[in-house]
Amino acid sequence: MDFTFSEEQQQFADALRRYLGQRYGFETRQAIVASREGVSDEQWRAFAELGLTALPVPEASGGLGGGALDMLLAMQALGAALVVEPYWATAVGAEALRLAASEHQADRALLARVAGGEARLAVAFDEPGARYELLAIDSRAEPAGDGFRLSGSKALVRHGAQAQAWIVPARQPDGAIALFLVERDAAGADVEDYRTIDGQRAATLRFSNAPARRLVDGSRGAETLERIADYGIVLLCAEAIGALDALNRATLDYTRTREQFGTPIARFQVLQHRMVDMLIHTEQARSLAYLAALRYADDDANQRRRAVSAAKVRVGQAARFVGQQAIQLHGGMGMTNEVAAAHLFKRLSIIDLTLGDVDHHTARFASLPDFFEYDAA
Repeated sequence: MDFTFSEEQQQFADALRRYLGQRYGFETRQAIVASREGVSDEQWRAFAELGLTALPVPEASGGLGGGALDMLLAMQALGAALVVEPYWATAVGAEALRLAASEHQADRALLARVAGGEARLAVAFDEPGARYELLAIDSRAEPAGDGFRLSGSKALVRHGAQAQAWIVPARQPDGAIALFLVERDAAGADVEDYRTIDGQRAATLRFSNAPARRLVDGSRGAETLERIADYGIVLLCAEAIGALDALNRATLDYTRTREQFGTPIARFQVLQHRMVDMLIHTEQARSLAYLAALRYADDDANQRRRAVSAAKVRVGQAARFVGQQAIQLHGGMGMTNEVAAAHLFKRLSIIDLTLGDVDHHTARFASLPDFFEYDAA
């Protein structure tokens, strides 16, 4: 399988890494996290100028039409820099609109605004108590005139308060799951914003007869929601690879400068072996993350599901192993907010818990057809 990126893809990734290295250092990131908004409009405008906001948007809507592999490169760079702006949430929202294949002029206009950096999106995947069950949905949508009225609540909506529109799964009167678009300023929509332990933002959304426009009807709502979630997982895995790379580099740099018994601890063979193990975990996770990106567009839905869950499992395992080793090798410094290692581990921990943890995706992988074949003959 060919994991070679084109020259154009490499140039885009290089430009993004260069910008982040020059304009989004660790201190800048910490200042943004500490701000009241928790995100930077200035950085978002810069992302738009780089073409980053246009990358996941179809060309027909003014975007660059980037596929999962293009997004993988972008998310790796953002993960290494611990970017806290709502890029993941907006990209997943853009994919939701693309999959909806809506001909509604308002949806096309919204995608064009996303491409230009003028609008942000969020998908409200989770409900209170759902425990990773994507289809455990109690929110309801009732027909009202030309649209719907939506009621219910959604928990841990990533960058929900920073979005101008939400894609919200809810049940129609017949019980089927459909996808709806709710505007940020809609009457009957309440937002509770808060910071998560990784420095990012999330929100609880509460709807009480909020006006909504249906994007995907009940005939394919559940299937589309699962595919949107798989896309989100592919991007999270890519972000995690970037964070793992950064954590490996930070640990190696620290052990080269930290001395014990008059010599850098990086020269101790037992610590070298531990750092090699960290690298092995990272490379195994990288391979499966790349495979998931390639399989995302596969016509066989089970092939996609299998690759996505395998990547999420291996990334989650690597996140825990590499993170714990990095903190131990940093010593007491690894527990402080003054070094990036602690923040990288926090972000990796949240990625593991988003859209299903290791146990959840191990079970999903095992439940898919052809996981285990036994020929009695």
